[in-house]
Amino acid sequence: MNILRRAAHVTLTVAAIAVSAACSAEGTAPQTEAAQTAAAQSPAAQTPAAQATGLAPHAASRTARKAGKPKLAIADITPMGEKTERVGVGFPIIVTFDRAVRDRVAAESVLQVQAEKPVEGAWRWVSDRKVIYRTKTYWKPHQKVLFKALLSQIPGNEAAKDVSRRFAVGTANIAVVDTRKHVMKVRRDGKLAKTIPISAGRGGLVKNGVDVYLTTSGVHLAMGKKRVETMTSSWLGVTDPKDPLYYKLEIPWAVRISDSGEYVHQSAGDYQFLGKSNQSHGCVRATPAGAKWFYGISQRGDVVQVTGTKRKLDWRNGWSYWQLSWTQWKRGSALPAGTPAPSASPSPTSGGLEG
Repeated sequence: MNILRRAAHVTLTVAAIAVSAACSAEGTAPQTEAAQTAAAQSPAAQTPAAQATGLAPHAASRTARKAGKPKLAIADITPMGEKTERVGVGFPIIVTFDRAVRDRVAAESVLQVQAEKPVEGAWRWVSDRKVIYRTKTYWKPHQKVLFKALLSQIPGNEAAKDVSRRFAVGTANIAVVDTRKHVMKVRRDGKLAKTIPISAGRGGLVKNGVDVYLTTSGVHLAMGKKRVETMTSSWLGVTDPKDPLYYKLEIPWAVRISDSGEYVHQSAGDYQFLGKSNQSHGCVRATPAGAKWFYGISQRGDVVQVTGTKRKLDWRNGWSYWQLSWTQWKRGSALPAGTPAPSASPSPTSGGLEG
């Protein structure tokens, strides 16, 4: 039953994956939020240009004429801000611009990341419009991280609004799934919190040289969760209810860990296999109590490391950026080698971040 392709739009296109993994979820996409922009405040009598710049009306008008319209803006930032969610220690900052970026060096150079507990990080371009920030090691838990895009500092883009977002890093949830021992161990802030019997992908269905019934081994990140997820056989191309391979199931406590449809979720029956053998179509099945508990603590960006299978997780599959070594990751930056890391300096004060 379990590696699903999501019917809705996914956060990243898994362009180089020849086959999708095994469960199929209907109408669910990783949550994103539109980029937040800072609205300038000034007296109502001022013109829009004056409100944006804080200058006197006549000076603002001249500045606006000189600057022209913004040539580059941000369309989306993932994850959401501190007032909406807490994120896991593996979380990436995903920035999507409103158009193709012609000068990546200029755009990347105005992106800043400040953390209360700094750790080295770097940007990597994955398309003409999208750039992703990942740290060398996992974020330190229980802190705030501030992202800034000083778009007005890009030459020719002076009319753009600068953008910022503050993230809240929560508990360090690290889950390790051992597909050979059929167990998932979850540590919270370094301490073992729970050991859950599981059943992973059984293997046995090869497409284009890939066994799509195997759970992918590697460092996954939680991308979202649903109280009940609809899982179908559509990823197999099976949509006829009369087909023996057809299924459509409502699965509780589903935490998504890849774009190709892998989840940690409650097993739909077959509890006798949990902790003993692998029987799923690729997802990680857990006991009802274990799955509900895991769902309850899960944050986007939490680490779920799967071990023991011959099928390797592709780094472009969902938020699987930790599959690349630090050296490989940094090669995706547009900045010259040796440029100081954007998060090398701590936040201005230990009590909170500006923005």
